[in-house]
Amino acid sequence: MALVEWKKDETVAIITMNTDENRHNPDFAVAMLEAFDAAEQDQDIKSIVIASSSEKNWSLGIDLTWITGAMTNGELDSIRKFMYDMNNVFKKALMTPMPVIAAINGHAFGNGSVLACYCDYRFMKADRGYFCFPEVDINIPFLPSMLAAMKKSIPYYKLEEIVFSGKRIGAKEMEEHHIIVKACENADALMKEAVAFAKTYQKGRKIFYEHKSRLHKHIVEIMEKEDPEFIEPLNLMV
Repeated sequence: MALVEWKKDETVAIITMNTDENRHNPDFAVAMLEAFDAAEQDQDIKSIVIASSSEKNWSLGIDLTWITGAMTNGELDSIRKFMYDMNNVFKKALMTPMPVIAAINGHAFGNGSVLACYCDYRFMKADRGYFCFPEVDINIPFLPSMLAAMKKSIPYYKLEEIVFSGKRIGAKEMEEHHIIVKACENADALMKEAVAFAKTYQKGRKIFYEHKSRLHKHIVEIMEKEDPEFIEPLNLMV
């Protein structure tokens, strides 16, 4: 089974992350970019849903085993490249000229939650799974562009609460605060409703890109101008 794969459901591309925890490492970043590119090349595709084959997790964020090993071995260039590659994944979700919808079927932590924020819409399974930013407890600050994307997707009062506390929140609470479109009953309902929602979009790519590029111009500029100040010296922890 491929690390990431995609399939076509009428006008919807379903990109599926295929590992138990869908941790972000160099291979994951490359696989996600390839899936996005392949889906976008199909001119019939009008929207994208990002799903997970794991029954427990959507994405648990950075592969800590990989990045710790890379730091120990002094593979700093590999870490920098990975961070830029992940920014490219985030930018793909943000700027792909069609709606990108996260179908969160389980836990989304850290970088996984950030990925969900870069999507245009989010649905989540209500019967199991938490959304969390644990960075405050492991002393890792967010890159500036991550915070900008989080502000677009989470009401500021709620963003402060979950960033400063590191608390876990479930689908019902996320729905209440308009972080997700809907808390779905179970995994089957999640995919059914996320894909049905995706199919309601039949917009032209050109106008969709123009709207996205103007709405999100500031996030891309932050990514390109401010993030390198922290990536280059690997100023990742406090």
